[in-house]
Amino acid sequence: MDERCHWVKEEIRSIHDSPLLDLIYRAATVHRLHHLANQVQVCSLISIKTGGCPEDCKYCPQSARYQTNVSPTPLMQEQEIVDMAKKAIVNGATRVCLGAAWRSVRDSAQFELVLRAIRQITDMGVEVCCTLGMLTKSQAKRLKEAGLYAYNHNLDTSSEFYSSITTTRTYEDRLNTLEVVEKAGISVCCGGIIGMGESIEDRIGLIYMLANRNPYPESVPINLLMPVQGTPLEERPIVSIWEMIRIVATARITMPRAMVRLSAGRLERSWEEQALCFLAGANSIFSGEKLLTRPNPDFDEDEKMLRFFGLTPRPSFSPVL
Repeated sequence: MDERCHWVKEEIRSIHDSPLLDLIYRAATVHRLHHLANQVQVCSLISIKTGGCPEDCKYCPQSARYQTNVSPTPLMQEQEIVDMAKKAIVNGATRVCLGAAWRSVRDSAQFELVLRAIRQITDMGVEVCCTLGMLTKSQAKRLKEAGLYAYNHNLDTSSEFYSSITTTRTYEDRLNTLEVVEKAGISVCCGGIIGMGESIEDRIGLIYMLANRNPYPESVPINLLMPVQGTPLEERPIVSIWEMIRIVATARITMPRAMVRLSAGRLERSWEEQALCFLAGANSIFSGEKLLTRPNPDFDEDEKMLRFFGLTPRPSFSPVL
């Protein structure tokens, strides 16, 4: 269980496929070696610019190519972004994530507004993460200078399955953005989605790409597909909680110090199911009424759940053990 950054797919598959209770026990043991087991970080994701995205990601209701119930909205005003962040912090969030449905960042007045908002929220003493699409080196540098703590850019799935989900950018585009973020000294947040029709090998391929980065991502969000009417994946069945637990545990074992975050899809999961995910190494949730455009457990419900489990909110900028 030593920390490492070199795995072969066969090893990862062996971990993933091990007897379920053994897998959970191993993941829980690794978790306790590197994290305080009773701490869970509460994050809040604010959609600062919703819909109208030119990309064709088949899971996403924000794509302009699909007829969904998401109506495009312009970029929020700076004060509105800051006010929503304040509300999230009051409700217990120690990481505030700002998401914009852009293909890539443009050097513009809108980017300047986002930079100002980042400065204000960072000054509140919380971690700030952004997901704004592809970045140039100069843009990443400016985000770092504004105080940005982390940048999210998910790989979504394996390199082999990726073109079945998105054709408007390549897997290499995704990897290049991660390189730009890393070189700017910004913490990397990178994970994926399960339930899009991918095989187990594709899920292993995703973990393989993440765990073999050196360093591997500080933050690994695990999303369950939430099928949305109007998208090409609208009829995909919801995957079982056991598949989710296997991915969470495999991520924890292969990336011991990462924050493994339960992201999209929690609303459909019971407290018992989420408890198993925490036991398997998840140590972060996204809380608040919406996760970008989709319903999500609100802060009060999550506060009750965490209190029931005896879990406490993780402070901002907490080091791993």
